[in-house]
Amino acid sequence: MKPLAERLRPTTLDDYIGQQHLVGPGAVLRSMIDSGRVASFILWGPPGVGKTTLAKIIAERTETPFYTLSAVNCGVKEVREVIERARKNRFFSNASPILFIDEIHRFSKSQQDSLLAAVEMGDITLIGATTENPSFEIIRPLLSRCQVYVLQSLTKDDLLTLLHRAITTDPVLRQREVKVEETEALLRHSGGDARKLLNILDLLHTSTPDAQPIVINNDIVTERLQQNPLAYDKDGEMHYDIISAFIKSIRGSDPDAAIYYLARMVEGGEDPTFIARRLVISAAEDIGLANPNALLIANAAFDAVHKIGWPEGRIPLAEATVYLATSPKSNSAYLSIDKALALVRKTGNAAVPLHIRNAPTALMEELGYSDGYKYPHDFPHHFVVQQYMPAEVTEALAGDHLWLPTDNPQEERMRERMAQYWSADTAEA
Repeated sequence: MKPLAERLRPTTLDDYIGQQHLVGPGAVLRSMIDSGRVASFILWGPPGVGKTTLAKIIAERTETPFYTLSAVNCGVKEVREVIERARKNRFFSNASPILFIDEIHRFSKSQQDSLLAAVEMGDITLIGATTENPSFEIIRPLLSRCQVYVLQSLTKDDLLTLLHRAITTDPVLRQREVKVEETEALLRHSGGDARKLLNILDLLHTSTPDAQPIVINNDIVTERLQQNPLAYDKDGEMHYDIISAFIKSIRGSDPDAAIYYLARMVEGGEDPTFIARRLVISAAEDIGLANPNALLIANAAFDAVHKIGWPEGRIPLAEATVYLATSPKSNSAYLSIDKALALVRKTGNAAVPLHIRNAPTALMEELGYSDGYKYPHDFPHHFVVQQYMPAEVTEALAGDHLWLPTDNPQEERMRERMAQYWSADTAEA
């Protein structure tokens, strides 16, 4: 028997739950589908929000040949074979066949390159699905030929609608008595993921004897999940829960917990580059200036995994994990760039002071570009006070600073040096 999530997969937009900003009345994808003219696009969002389902509905509505590939188990050869079959089918259809690629972020550069010509010539309409930011994972030439649509986690109301639909329309569950007493734990463990909610409901069904009603309340849901832990699924189920616990254990300076969650991902077959990428982010975001070497270690682990692969790649990942977890922590750089971005949005394109502008031409020199600039290396300690910020930005800051050091020895030394440099009595201002 098919899993509940597969039995309830919607086949029309009217049955599709969530993503009304894309498929609601007058929304962009709804209009595209209604017109019958579907352009290539990438669906970006967390697992269990309907990316694959939406692609299948589009193919069904537009009566277009539909091909699907998973980036996990196909190479350039398989991509070219599918494109060739799609090209031949084009003779029997005015619309370009749809090629749906799940987890397109896992495609290598050469695999993505192999799609370019077919997309550009209209031999296929590409629909990609990814849980990763396309800006980082999709090559620029391919990304420029596709729109990116962001799917959101399902809301509480979306999940409750799905629960009601499952209980009332699924041919298997309709034969059982289902008592919904509480939904808080069910919704919490689902985390906005429709597939996860249906899998939990499936678990409650299979673990309840046929003669007894299926009861949904907080205690039963929690108990059944603890007795039947969901297997780690690198394709979505516990993917985000485990990586979240991994990063938070590093941030919380617990090397034992961090190594444990690393082992969960390694044993579950997680993509090693995904783990390495998160280590690089953590080194910059959570350790930061308290130990700048952390970023070097994390980046070295990232390179090592690329060079040596599995199973040895687990060792540099473990080394970086322990190093990051045991390092002093600082998020001052992370906070400073976000604060600076907010300031830029508030003050707009403020004019760069003339004395620190570039002056590559004689006209720019005549206009005062670079005039009065003081070269810091000509001064004691390689420093001299001068204005670097646009005047209106300095005014907006009102004496505040974008970078605020945290309490660790490394940044304390940096703070003292900056205080000495920028003190009011610094000479040659």
